[in-house]
Amino acid sequence: MIGRITGTLLEKTPPTVCIDVAGVGYEIDVPMSTFYDLPETGARVSLHTHLAVREDAHTLYGFSTASQRSTFRALIKVSGIGARTALAVLSGMTVEELADAVTRQETGRLTRVPGIGKKTAERLLLELRGKLGADLGHAAAGAPASGRDDILNALLSLGYSNSESQAALKKLPDDVDVAEGIRLSLKSLAKG
Repeated sequence: MIGRITGTLLEKTPPTVCIDVAGVGYEIDVPMSTFYDLPETGARVSLHTHLAVREDAHTLYGFSTASQRSTFRALIKVSGIGARTALAVLSGMTVEELADAVTRQETGRLTRVPGIGKKTAERLLLELRGKLGADLGHAAAGAPASGRDDILNALLSLGYSNSESQAALKKLPDDVDVAEGIRLSLKSLAKG
């Protein structure tokens, strides 16, 4: 696998760049966040890469940081998320913003990214939970974050929206366990 490319930047045509490495030009697709950080053509550049091998193509994806690459890899593991959608997510928000959206379970921030609808955003939030270092600094009052997270995930999987689920969580007592929290949340949501 090709993990890093260092060479001379020959071309910049969004979202593709071409980097000359010892006389071989590598075409690499990059998110716009990386594209904007690139120097002028003719300058030396180094990118972390991910090589995707398919039946019909070998495609290199490049990133300015290792955290962008690892986030890209986490995104493409989510069912229904391809490389193009993952690049769109990383073009529309930083790794830190994505991690924060996952921590806070904010579908609205993800649906602003072109190609991400409400269902896809909810699936991303559910499957990326705890995989982006997103839980750092997240301390919901009351039950440990993992207990609150379990309650939230249960409500989301039952079809309640993120905003409805978050509102129900806020009404829970501080020392509630997961099973009781789910029961009380469902009771609260049934009252409307």
